[in-house]
Amino acid sequence: MADIKELEAQVAALKADVETLKANAPEDKLSMVVMSGDMDKLLASFIIATGAAAMFDKVVMFFTFWSIPALKDPNKTVSKDAVSKMFEIMLPNGADGTKLSKMNMGGMGKAMIKSIMKKHNVMTLGQLMKTAADSGVQIYVCQMSMDLMGYKMEEMIAYPNLKSAGVAKFLAEAGTSKSSLFI
Repeated sequence: MADIKELEAQVAALKADVETLKANAPEDKLSMVVMSGDMDKLLASFIIATGAAAMFDKVVMFFTFWSIPALKDPNKTVSKDAVSKMFEIMLPNGADGTKLSKMNMGGMGKAMIKSIMKKHNVMTLGQLMKTAADSGVQIYVCQMSMDLMGYKMEEMIAYPNLKSAGVAKFLAEAGTSKSSLFI
């Protein structure tokens, strides 16, 4: 009789462990920090995001610091202070203004890679961003970075799942993801 009670206790403990594991299991989700504003790294980020959108239930991108200008709509302007205007002058004005991380060569490298991409039917950064939007990829823009660099949500691109958030939001998303990346 003691053996049966001991066995029942072990089964109950195992059931509790299984429930705890289920409750803490990662979601079918990819979370990605995008920090680089370089064209090639942004391309890689969106290629991964769109590929992951076909595999995972949810894909979350968290744009911070130098990646934020790629999300700016060059046709939108807002009132800015002097420091924010300086950032705007020094940084790319939207995805088309981004440069290669290596071998940019005054823009010649970028023109060459765009030509090669077209020849091989590789989507442009703008096309990848649209595909990501159509695939339901969620983009959060770091509010602290926006504040530091003088960006406002009103000047960002029209993207259906674009929201501002803090690092706590990213950490919450990453904490429940099967996979997390930093680019």
